[in-house]
Amino acid sequence: MFDSIYIGLSGLQGFSKGLKVISNNVTNLNTPGFKSSDLRFADAFYQQGMPNGGYTLGDGQTQYGTGLATLSTRINFQAGDTRQTGNALDLSIGGEGMFILQDKDSAELSYTRAGQFQFDKNGDLISGSTGKYVMGFAAGSSDGELGRISLNSLRTNAAKATSTVAFTGNLSSTADSFDLSAVKLIDSVGGEHLVRLNFKSKAGTTPGVWTVTVFDGTTSLTSGDIKFNDGVPDPAQDTLNLSYTPSGGTAFDVKFDFSANVTSFASGTTSTLAFASQDGFAMGTMTAGGFDKDGTLSITYSNGQTAKRGRLALATFESNLGLTQTGAGEFVAGDVQARHLALPGDAGLGEVESGQLELSNVDLSAQFSDLIVMQRGYQASSHVISTANDMIQQLFDMKGGR
Repeated sequence: MFDSIYIGLSGLQGFSKGLKVISNNVTNLNTPGFKSSDLRFADAFYQQGMPNGGYTLGDGQTQYGTGLATLSTRINFQAGDTRQTGNALDLSIGGEGMFILQDKDSAELSYTRAGQFQFDKNGDLISGSTGKYVMGFAAGSSDGELGRISLNSLRTNAAKATSTVAFTGNLSSTADSFDLSAVKLIDSVGGEHLVRLNFKSKAGTTPGVWTVTVFDGTTSLTSGDIKFNDGVPDPAQDTLNLSYTPSGGTAFDVKFDFSANVTSFASGTTSTLAFASQDGFAMGTMTAGGFDKDGTLSITYSNGQTAKRGRLALATFESNLGLTQTGAGEFVAGDVQARHLALPGDAGLGEVESGQLELSNVDLSAQFSDLIVMQRGYQASSHVISTANDMIQQLFDMKGGR
């Protein structure tokens, strides 16, 4: 009967451990990227005994169980639901794969589905929970080495001098001249300059040809001819080139391009030719940063430009059984040889979704059901101990009653 007490005690201990696992699952119901666990039970080893006071009758030895044994916990790696956050640096993975993190002190790698990221003061992308570096491929290819995702050299966007100016509209073939003012040029340091273009028709001597003169104020900078055939620009003569030197600045070459969206049909003295665009821009500062579906870091600047640099790396494992939870939704791998690195969307991995987080995969209804089972198991084990104790007490009472 004393064995029965120890057997019941193993049940109390086992169901207490099960309650501990369930408590951890329920408590982390709202923890991003959390993976629930369950405790595996098994019957303990068996003792061999001879039935019938040592006499063997037919079946031979009898086995007596010794109680409940608890094995390892089993992690559920099923993806949780996702929630929109509006923060471009909150990331989730729409399929297989885990983000890769590197410890700042030991350089040890860990893995997570919790994509709460941010840039630190040094411009490195880190985990918002543990401060570990988020790793990627700087060259944008999984053939390269893992490296940090960083904003270094990306905080500002350098100015670019205008190289091409485009126009749109109709330059009336029946007009004698036309002035186009406020054509904007940008120099190599981002300074803006306005020039004026004057068009004079040579219809009297050479039909379809216009002489274009560029003025900076009252100063003529350059002139040349452009030509139209039946109202359409002649590909051999549809541009005008200028080497422009701003006051105190560096010279840069500009091409005035009339090859597209420009015509020269008769419309009296009215021309609709207008400045359309130019490809220069001033210096810009970073206004937003986020990640594309393929994990590429994409930066937007105040000057309307964008830059892309590096890609997030994802990891998969031949078996997730080799992963160990370390807290904060992170795991470490016991065997890195079983790890496979790839880019989001490649090799069957999921794409990165920006502005949303993967939530805990805890199924609350299942946890409550397991909680009842654990409670009843604990209660039943306690009754076994109580009953065995009553029987022992009755045995002691037999001696006392003589």
